[in-house]
Amino acid sequence: MSTLPLRRVLVLLLDRVHLLDLAGPVQALYEANGFGANYELHHVAQTPKIVTGQGLTLSDLEALPTPHATDLVLIPGMESSTLHKLEVPGRWLREAHAAGATLASICSGAFALARAGLLDGRQCTTHWKLTERLQKEFPAARVHENRLYVEDSRVLTSAGVAAGIDLALALLEAEHGPLMVAKVAREMVVYLRRSGDHGQESIYLDHRTHLHPGVHRVQDWLVQHPEEKPTLERLGRLAAMSPRNLTRVFQKATGITPKRFAAQVKLQVAKDLSQNPELTVDEIASRCGFADARQLRRLWKQSFGSTLSSMRRGAA
Repeated sequence: MSTLPLRRVLVLLLDRVHLLDLAGPVQALYEANGFGANYELHHVAQTPKIVTGQGLTLSDLEALPTPHATDLVLIPGMESSTLHKLEVPGRWLREAHAAGATLASICSGAFALARAGLLDGRQCTTHWKLTERLQKEFPAARVHENRLYVEDSRVLTSAGVAAGIDLALALLEAEHGPLMVAKVAREMVVYLRRSGDHGQESIYLDHRTHLHPGVHRVQDWLVQHPEEKPTLERLGRLAAMSPRNLTRVFQKATGITPKRFAAQVKLQVAKDLSQNPELTVDEIASRCGFADARQLRRLWKQSFGSTLSSMRRGAA
């Protein structure tokens, strides 16, 4: 059972909702529960029954509940040909946002947020076929093209269809960190696509766009044990390979050697730990498997182009 606080997810289903817009992000959050998250999924609607864009009838839907500050409200997209007659619970959406909830739309779901007045003055996006229409119908919105997702003051919007999975992974990364995102993406067998303006790289996500289970096991172990100094023989046993074969397969799958990946993990963990002013450099070096603080400082300067002490001063 998860020890994390419960996070209620209210999936708002509007008439002619698209199945993948609904299923993609919901599946990502569902899978996250298997890795320690604590999402409680509720499918809510203005009526107990709706028909999806693909003709499937969804019934026994929950009524719109009183929103809470910790809620996440998901609005999957609808069939674009029916947007002109879309009935939106605008007051409820505004109440949810005012209560402190986070609202996130997929594809044409942005039109529901716009009709509720929640995109006025905010940056947003939608399916590439609909960006021009969204801007024309709601000129107060600041519509972006060619973006997977956009966040502005607890209102998130994403591009079409599969981008809803990208949005869900972004939410997971913000709440639970990149390692969980890597696990969920691998469980769903999807590639990690980060937003075009996302400049921060992460070793927890880098070199993961492959499907080799043995290499993933080695990567997971290295991330979870940065203090260790494993031999190729030990890593090979994790992957059920000889050391020589592991080196070959790992480099083919990731583009770098196991040794290089392990070194990058140690530096990333050191970078994360360095944000804690209560830890000394010696303690950080020990937790990350460096020989001493001197080695950590030397490798830090080589990798980041600045000293560890100057970075810590800037973070203080």
